[in-house]
Amino acid sequence: MNSTDVLLINPPQNAELKTLLELHGPPMASLYLAGYLLKNGFSVKVLDLDVNEMTEDELRSYLSSASPAVVGITGFTSTINRSYQLAKLIKEVLPSSLVVIGGPHVTFMPDEALSVQGIDVVAIGEGEETLKELAEAYIKGRQIDGVRGIAYRADGSIRMTPPRPYIQNLDEIPFPARQIVDYEKYRWNGVLEAPILTSRGCTFQCSYCSSSQIMGRRYRFRSVQNVIDEIKEVQEKYKVKDIEFIDDTFTLNMKRASEMMKAIRNEGLDVRLSLSSRVNTINRELAQELVAGGTQNVYFGIESGSQRVLDMMRKGIKLEQAIDAVRTAKDVGLNVLCSYILGYPGETVDEMNQTIKFSIKLNSDWAQYSILTPFPGTPVYYELDSKGLISTKNWDLYTVLHPVIKYEAFGYPAKLVSGMLTKAYREFYLRLGYLVKKRYMLPLVFKALRRSVKLARMMAKGYQRATAISTA
Repeated sequence: MNSTDVLLINPPQNAELKTLLELHGPPMASLYLAGYLLKNGFSVKVLDLDVNEMTEDELRSYLSSASPAVVGITGFTSTINRSYQLAKLIKEVLPSSLVVIGGPHVTFMPDEALSVQGIDVVAIGEGEETLKELAEAYIKGRQIDGVRGIAYRADGSIRMTPPRPYIQNLDEIPFPARQIVDYEKYRWNGVLEAPILTSRGCTFQCSYCSSSQIMGRRYRFRSVQNVIDEIKEVQEKYKVKDIEFIDDTFTLNMKRASEMMKAIRNEGLDVRLSLSSRVNTINRELAQELVAGGTQNVYFGIESGSQRVLDMMRKGIKLEQAIDAVRTAKDVGLNVLCSYILGYPGETVDEMNQTIKFSIKLNSDWAQYSILTPFPGTPVYYELDSKGLISTKNWDLYTVLHPVIKYEAFGYPAKLVSGMLTKAYREFYLRLGYLVKKRYMLPLVFKALRRSVKLARMMAKGYQRATAISTA
């Protein structure tokens, strides 16, 4: 008899990123799945190998002891090779366990995943209901072919069941099972943060993003009270003050965003909020509401300083909107992080320089630069792949720090794009005025600069914590 119904494993982060980041966020995908399974009566364990480093022998011993009926592995592109290695090892130790892999990468690459020895099933798209039904069927000895939203092998071929409908009432999804891990391990420089997802789905179709393909183009959101209840829970259980709303665009419904801030204020919740917005889904009134509700940090995806490139990206914004949004956010006292992409297919060298100059002109508190990475599932991936313009499918390099496109086809070498990334960080962060203003961040900035200035993911994940520390 299995001592555990389901074991969920988060693979270790890419070694390069781990060296740069020196921080670990909680494995929210696994914690959401665990919460849903626990609600439905399953015994569940979560093993986060990003914070609980194990030797192979230790992992084998752990798997034997847990003896799960079902093992679920998360599959992101930059860690997918580690996920595949895990699957092989798991099947060696637990040949009778059902090994399931889910996540953004395998949602779009199920055939690749099922070619890996050890993987039995791919869960496609939103995973809570799919994994629950898979576990129920397998544990009870039933066939899995009636489970929607999966791909699996049968009789030497790959079969796919009908797509899984999205969960419409997000309030029915339990809060992430944070209690199932040692949450204190996710403290960074003294700050413990709670990521909270308040909505799913994206109505936009940016060519470099697959979010709307995974979670749907319809915007689904939790009730304000449901989110307030989760904030109260993490504050009571973990004494957390720093909350990050990890929605793609928290301000997509501006009225709801305002109502959320008013509810936080009315409840007297003491929070430091970080969230993402778009430059065309914010105005002065909402920005003031965000500040009144405890928001300190806002993230804008600007992406380019060239309107032509923004249009190629199908970003759906104007440069003037970016200028207005950043100015407005800073005027009301928000810390602003802006992100930029360099090396979009068809972008000229002059346009990359325009982006760097535009980012300095906006003068946000933080800037995150990355190299265009065509992740599977994005429109740009399929366009480039069909033309043979992807230089490598070594997924370990898909960290947004390495060029993986045949840039020679666009008139310049790949190393030029890498140079532009370094140039962007140096020109933004080594300005005298900036260094004086952010002098408390000098050790972090110079440390990263010594490591080839590859700060893209560090700033993406770490800026909220840094600003929280500075204002604590």
